[in-house]
Amino acid sequence: MAIEKGARVAVIGDGGWGTTLAILLHNQGYKVGLWGPFADYLKVLDKKRENPKFLPGIKIPSGISLSADINQLIPDAALIILAIPSHFLRGVLGKINKGDISDSAFLSASKGIENDTLMRVSEVVEDVLGPLRLAVLSGPNISYEVARGLPATSVVSSREVKLAEEIQDVLMTQRFRVYTSDDVVGVELGGALKNIVAIACGISDGLGFGANTKAAILTRGLVEISRLGLTLGAKQETFAGLSGLGDLVTTCISSHGRNRRVGEQIGKGMKLREVLAETEMVAEGVRTTKSAVMLAERYKVEMPISEQIFQVLYEDKDPRTAVNDLMLRQKKAE
Repeated sequence: MAIEKGARVAVIGDGGWGTTLAILLHNQGYKVGLWGPFADYLKVLDKKRENPKFLPGIKIPSGISLSADINQLIPDAALIILAIPSHFLRGVLGKINKGDISDSAFLSASKGIENDTLMRVSEVVEDVLGPLRLAVLSGPNISYEVARGLPATSVVSSREVKLAEEIQDVLMTQRFRVYTSDDVVGVELGGALKNIVAIACGISDGLGFGANTKAAILTRGLVEISRLGLTLGAKQETFAGLSGLGDLVTTCISSHGRNRRVGEQIGKGMKLREVLAETEMVAEGVRTTKSAVMLAERYKVEMPISEQIFQVLYEDKDPRTAVNDLMLRQKKAE
């Protein structure tokens, strides 16, 4: 089924990014339905026509339908967008009636690596639903900025070049410029692994370190992302692009970055459980850190920053000790 102008689109996930994409597509002339897991919260969205938890201050057009029944939205949807936290993905996909999606294209806008299987999001989708016309979206996209119409760029990637180009046409606006890529592995890994580096940058901010420190973390963090990515089949140039360096920089410097904020609170002395208890927003980097370290061990890839962040998050290591251990590693060439 071609994604023609005015076609039905189902956005699965009523967080900030899902809501933003729903608004963008509605404004582009598509018939958009937005799914959320909690009927009571959707009633709040419907009454206020605003997403007070995840996208406050942004109007949700009345033309966007809201539903807690996923199978009410997906029949006849030309495009199904997945914008839910990666660790909820498998469970949500299991609710979908496979008979309703045979003609639909899928776009994953989620970022993460499943802990138990170490699968990327697109791999989880096909593991549950079988082979699909599937693309992934990633890039330096703070939802609040995109929703406000501030200029932004992103990249859509698929093994099927024509599908990537079709979705590019669907999403492109005067203020949201979309590029295409055929490197699904690189685009997904860049979007997932940068969240670990963002936590590290947040810890640096919380400890009161400066621009030199953050530049070092960004640079050496990108090296780690590239190392693992190349080992898993990604292209080097992808990590210098929007879904690599672009997303990394945005997530590490933005005041809206959830993962950077988690790290900052830990740098100021809070424990991970305390930080997570204070926010309803999901910081994907916390779980992704565990997956990344497991992948690094499996494929014997050196990822010292990720390993130290794992120890801080999961083994209660003091952040200052982690910094010392990184700085005093054996000297080497860059």
